[in-house]
Amino acid sequence: MSSFVLIKNKIKSFNKKIFVSADKSLSIRWVLLAAQATGKSRAYNLLESEDVNNALKALKKLGIKINKTKKFCEINGKGLNSFLIKKNTTINAGNSGTFSRIILGVLAKSDKTVKLIGDKSLSRRDFSRVIDPLRLFGINIKSNKNKLPIEILGSKFLRPINYFENKGSAQCKSCVMFAALNTPGITKIKAKKSRDHTENFFKTLKLPIKIKKEKKFDFIEIIGQKNYKGFNYNIPSDISSSAFFIALTLLSEDSKILIKNANINKSRTGIIDILNKMNAKIRFKNKKIYKGEKIADIFVRSCRNLKSINCPSELNSRAIDEFLIIFLIASKAKGVSYFRNLSELNQKESPRLKVATKILRMMGVKIISTNKDIKIYGNPNLNLNKSYVVKNFMKDHRVFMMSCIAALSLGGKWKIYDKDSIKTSFPKFFSLIKSLGGKINQ
Repeated sequence: MSSFVLIKNKIKSFNKKIFVSADKSLSIRWVLLAAQATGKSRAYNLLESEDVNNALKALKKLGIKINKTKKFCEINGKGLNSFLIKKNTTINAGNSGTFSRIILGVLAKSDKTVKLIGDKSLSRRDFSRVIDPLRLFGINIKSNKNKLPIEILGSKFLRPINYFENKGSAQCKSCVMFAALNTPGITKIKAKKSRDHTENFFKTLKLPIKIKKEKKFDFIEIIGQKNYKGFNYNIPSDISSSAFFIALTLLSEDSKILIKNANINKSRTGIIDILNKMNAKIRFKNKKIYKGEKIADIFVRSCRNLKSINCPSELNSRAIDEFLIIFLIASKAKGVSYFRNLSELNQKESPRLKVATKILRMMGVKIISTNKDIKIYGNPNLNLNKSYVVKNFMKDHRVFMMSCIAALSLGGKWKIYDKDSIKTSFPKFFSLIKSLGGKINQ
């Protein structure tokens, strides 16, 4: 079986309703919270992906009973600090930055050493951002120069900390919050704005948490060592996965799409705000709130008069996983778009700012970029008619899918490698493209 896909034709106009795969951030957080609850928890519509399955496999190694059926996933937790850890336990996080960083906080009180490993891409990523605060709790950690593999041994005598999270990383903030669950006293966090799914889960579970929101930072206090009961959760669709279909619709001719039951948490909708500033006119329908998360259907139609943007940096953290697709859209907007202070993109599965620059230049788009900023000279008449090859991007699923959307919406003949990368977060990507009439030869 080939490791690449071929795309030779633009997608034709479409008008469809679709359900995108479940939210990965919520799926992983539910798994980790259910494993520490007292009693049974069930998730409906849990994401079927390698990242989530690796999290489930890891918890089984930690002695957690899991029952997975076609309708739900059930986890039988026994409360905080109830893992049954065997000697020489190694857990593999695969490609997941979310799981690998948060599980270290979950293991704050582990009574035996646990070794954490990952794939080649994850193993090049910086873990100092979670190692440093965990050591302040009193946790013992050994690492390979702040990279995987990491060995962690918890402490019986954890101490609460004051922590300043200044990168806008929800993974780092959540790691500290999970460690605080097992820590006596009050842990205090000053956090740059980022995704607040963990906070919403804590409030839903009635854990003792106080949150004060200010313009640039959130101030969080957590009282630890409070057990909570098992809980059920119905996971909505992922807006990060939806972003690819939003882009496909905007860039295609005479097309409309309604993406059903998507998570539109404000900390995740930066892409909508950015694209609407670019004249996209994306609308939310049937809005509701489910256990602290905002849910809605997302309606998108083609847009022939996209305009450039001088993107406000305060939107960065709310769109951090969607910038690849935003850059693609900016390539077909009228005028010059500026995006600044995006060094965090290079801490993802691949150095995304560098990879995006390379792909867009290959497409003939004029780009000026540094290690944190990018300027894109848009061309509303951009129409590709050459042959393009995309490879050597560290199997980054978002790079792969962005390249597919470029091919389907802008034309040309494309050969895109590492098709299996989508298994980490969005295995149904191909079937959804097919349902809209797109042709991807595998």
